[in-house]
Parts: sequence; structure tokens; C-alpha cells
Amino acid sequence: MRARRWYIVGGFSIIFIAYTLILMNIQVFSEDYKEIADSNILSKIEARPLRGMVYDRDGRILVNNAPVFDIMMTLNQMELGPADTTELANLFDITVEDIRNTIADARARGFYSAPYLFVKQLKKEDFAKIQDYLPRFKGLSVEPRTIREYPHQSLANVLGYVKQVTKEFLDSDTTEYYKQRDLIGRSGIERYYEQELRGKRGVYYVLKNARREVKGKFKDGAYDELPESGSDLVSSIDLELQQYAEQLMQNKRGAIVAIEPSTGEILTMLSAPSYDPNLLTGEGRKVSKNYSTLLKNKGNPLFNRAMQSRYPPGSTFKTVMSLIGMQEGVLDTTYTRFVCGGERVKCHAHPSPLSIAGSLQHSCNPWYYKAIRKIILQDKKVDAQEDLHYGLSHWKEKVQEFGLGRRLGIDLPFEKGGLVPGPDFYTRAYGGRPWKISNIYSISIGQGEVLAMPIQLANLAATIANRGWYYTPHIIKDVGGKGPKEIYKEKNRVSIDRSYFDYTARAMAGVKTAPLAMMNDIPIAGKTGTAQNPHGKDHSIFMAFAPVHDPKIAIAVYVENAGFGGTWAAPIASLVMEKYLKGQVDRDWLEQYVLNAEILVDEEE
Repeated sequence: MRARRWYIVGGFSIIFIAYTLILMNIQVFSEDYKEIADSNILSKIEARPLRGMVYDRDGRILVNNAPVFDIMMTLNQMELGPADTTELANLFDITVEDIRNTIADARARGFYSAPYLFVKQLKKEDFAKIQDYLPRFKGLSVEPRTIREYPHQSLANVLGYVKQVTKEFLDSDTTEYYKQRDLIGRSGIERYYEQELRGKRGVYYVLKNARREVKGKFKDGAYDELPESGSDLVSSIDLELQQYAEQLMQNKRGAIVAIEPSTGEILTMLSAPSYDPNLLTGEGRKVSKNYSTLLKNKGNPLFNRAMQSRYPPGSTFKTVMSLIGMQEGVLDTTYTRFVCGGERVKCHAHPSPLSIAGSLQHSCNPWYYKAIRKIILQDKKVDAQEDLHYGLSHWKEKVQEFGLGRRLGIDLPFEKGGLVPGPDFYTRAYGGRPWKISNIYSISIGQGEVLAMPIQLANLAATIANRGWYYTPHIIKDVGGKGPKEIYKEKNRVSIDRSYFDYTARAMAGVKTAPLAMMNDIPIAGKTGTAQNPHGKDHSIFMAFAPVHDPKIAIAVYVENAGFGGTWAAPIASLVMEKYLKGQVDRDWLEQYVLNAEILVDEEE
């Protein structure tokens, strides 16, 4: 028993000595703890990093950071009498009721000794007017920050916008990065490259006294971490070309996408009508009002037609049909001739019969109604219905190799995938009842159930320009000096012989349906399209690339409710290509023809 008591006493003694040493270390030996004890509070302050900038391909700034100032209030330091409250309201051009409501909100949220947002995002010119008066009001402090700024008012749907994080977002955020009042990308490049753009948060440690007044840095900043700015992005956009394309699309609806075939870099992407991206940056109430106005606009400027509008591709799709037919061996570049008899659909005047090249150049619809039978019904299955299903399924796989009927994977959010129908689609559409080739003829000319986005047609033009391959189209060519993302360095190949692409490119160079697109000094390969529109006038389409034998630019233009492809889309595409290849436009007459056009909106407006 005596031995056991000695063990217990010894154990307590050891514990006592250990605690004594710890307390001596804290109270006597540790300067850090002594300094904290003397000052009462060690405060951790997180510093927001600068968001990365965005440039065009020639180094011109597309997205900048503009300084703004948040005015913060600390309730337990404020001394506001009635006269002070009125003066403060006049100073910030708000009401006394606004001030009372803000104070009530701060109390309800428990912000007595911590700063609470009083006035948000004063621009530097507005801050300059009030900064000399701030010291008269105890409890008010200034917190500098930045917001996004768009110097050129272009590329709204591509650049996107940022917005302050919501409470709901913070409650569900698993990254543990975002804090109250942080900005986050909500659309466009700002959203897709959010992680690269946002940077790394910094941390500062300061000492405060019992009145929460800052006495200085803790340990002279030895434990501070400087914020790291987000990565700068270099886009593939040619700003000058973008602005020119936007001029051409004034008073029109539709989209333009131009790609550099050899890299997949997007030179211009626009959706018309558009808006000034600065409308969605800055103080929250103003942004909400502007967003609501844009949302109600019948032209739907917030909708990116270039990659979200699922249009019928029209006759541009005939290039895909002819290439698949040649690869399958059912269409021949030497012997295949079809007579245009106006079967099933009317056709415009042209020579007959036509070869494959002639069918593309004159855009003959009945020709492709005959071609689709040969492509799909190849008697590879004994049962006729099974052969139809097999043939259509195989055709769909071939079409999708061109990047149609699926998302391409562009580096922007909310891309849609178009539609290329297969057997299952028609089986569902007919409720399980049998269907025939005669029920699906219209897909052969890019009508019916086939749907595509302008970005996909521009990529199709780039694929033909490259004679059978493409890089996934992308907007950003460099992320923080490391080049594009790896996915945009990989070639996508179409399993069709290069010789058939050569043949198709030469045929497109002789297009007869787009005389306004032709240039005397630069050979263009193009294909018109006129897409039927059940809600009004047909849509005008043109896809092309130039020069034919050394392609530098591939383009797709879609003008809603504008009629024939050769009338409006073709000259617009031709002018954009001329501007890019020459640096100027020599055909003033054609430019004025396009600029003076007012092809506006849907009939319900």
C-alpha cells in the first residue's frame, strides 16, 4: 500500500512539475506569448489576391482589375448622434433609414467588435470625394479591393462576368477557399478558368489592444504570407477582328466563329445582339438591375448563340454527307451522277446530272435524297429494318467524328452538343412503330432532326481545311506562361481518306451559290446553307476557309431570319476573312452593303 501511495504521489508530482514548466515557458520565457498577453489579441487578417488578367493574342488587355473601396463599420467604436447620421447619409448619398437598417443587420449578425460592410465598392473617383471626411466618423474604416473592368466593351459572352459569392454557395462550398464578399466567375472565361484566375489568398497577423486598435505586425511580419495573384491568361482572340465582326453584325441576330485551323485557336467568337460586359461588374444593386434588364431583352443578349443555339446546319451538312459517301465507297468522284428531278423537294435551276463536286457547288437537295439511300441502305443485314437501323447507326458514328452531335469541349461553360439522330431516336419518336428511310430523308440536307452550333460548323470548316483533322477549338492559348491545357494540344482525326478531303476542298472552291463571297486575290472554299425556320424567315448560313491550299482561317456565320446563305452570311464571312488575311478591307461597296442592312429579330417582335 505504501509503495502504491508513493507511485500516486510521484505521478502527481511529475504532472505538477510539467505544468509549472509550461506556465514558466509561457509567462517568462516565451516572447510570443508575452507579447500576445500584453496586447490582448492576436488577429489574423486574410488578404485577397489580385485576379489574373486576360489579354488578346497581341497582348491587348481584355479584362483588367479596377480599384474600389469598401467602407466598413465597427459598432462598438461608433458614436453616431442624429446630426452625425444625417451628415453620413448625405456624404454617401443614402438615406438615414439605410444607415439604421445596416446597423440593425450588423447587430442581428453579431458584428459588434468586428468590421461590417457599410458601403460597397466605391470607385476611386467617388472615394476621393469622401476620404477627407471619414476621420470625423469613429468606427468607419476603409478596405481597398478590386473589381473586374473591361476596357473594350467587346466579347461579353466569351469573357463572362464575376459575382459576389452568396451565403448558399458558402454553405455548400467544399474548397474552403471562398469567404464572404469574395468574387467568383459565373460565366465565360471567368467561370471556366476560375481556379487559375483567382490566385492564392494571403495572411497577415497583427496585434490589437483591448479596444481592438491595431498596434502593429506580429513578430514584424515573420509569419505573414503574401497573396499570390491569379494566373494571367492569353486568349487566342484577335481583338481588332472581333470588333470588326461585331460591327458587321449590328442590327442582326446570329453568330460568327472564326478559327485558326492549324492550332484550333478561336480568332473571333460573337453572339449578336451582345452587351457591354461592364454592365455586370461593380456594385451589387446596380449589377442586379442591369442583369434583370438584359434578361428581359427580347434579343436575349445573355445567350451565347455561337455555342448554345442548336440550329439546323442546312446545306453545309452536305459536305459531311459527301465525305462519308466517298469513304464508304457508295459515291464515286468519277462516275457518280444523279439527276435533279425535283423529287420530294424543289430545287433551283442548275445543270443536271451532277457529280459530287457539282452537287456541292450548286447545293442540290434531291441529289442528297438519293445519296442517303446509298449511304445507309448497303444490304449489310438480311432484314430490311435491321439494315436500316445498322446503316443509320454507322452513319451517326461517322458524323460524330466531325465533332457534330456532341460537345466539342471548348474552354467555355454551358456548351451544348447539337443533335445527330440515330435509330433509338426514331424508335422513340415513332412510339416503337417501324419507320422507313423515307421518314428521315431531310437529315441528308442538314434539316429535320439534325442540329448544330456555329462553333461546330466553324470546326467542320477547319477539319476540311486540314484535310481530315482538327484541334479542339479553344479560347485560351496560354495559362500563366505554360501554354494551353493539354487537351487542346491533341489532334482529333476523322477516319476518312485525305484524298476525299482534297476533292471536297476543291469543290468548295468552285461554289456557285455565294458569288458575293469570292475575292479576286484570295481563293476561298465555302459552302452556303439556308436553314428552314418554322417560326419565320429562313436562316442564312455560310462556312468557309481561306486560302484554299494554305488555310489560315476557317469561319462559320449564321444570320437569323436573313434568307439565303449567299445573300448575307457569305458576304459577312468573306469580309471577316479579308480583314484577317489582309489587315484591311478593300471592297468598300460590300462592306457598306452589310453595314447598312437591318435584319432584325423574330416576327413576334
